[in-house]
Amino acid sequence: MPEPDVEPIFRVYSRPGCHLCEILLEDLLPLVRGRARVESVDIDLDAGLRKAYGSRIPVVELDGRTLCEYRLERQVIEDALRHRAARERKAPPA
Repeated sequence: MPEPDVEPIFRVYSRPGCHLCEILLEDLLPLVRGRARVESVDIDLDAGLRKAYGSRIPVVELDGRTLCEYRLERQVIEDALRHRAARERKAPPA
């Protein structure tokens, strides 16, 4: 579970030169601007990631949960942000 008041980080598993990855990132960045960060992870830099994802990219994760594969699903991203914000509001103060 995410810590309260921590900016959400969407992880996008991708590789350089991947056209689908570029399109997804171009669409994701403005969608989450001011509400979350986006971290692009090059799967080719890690043998384990390369084995796990292979050609199944891009993959978008939030809080360790896969949200999208191959293409951006805007509604899924919006729902994930709303759900995370609701959980943070309910979290007891530290």
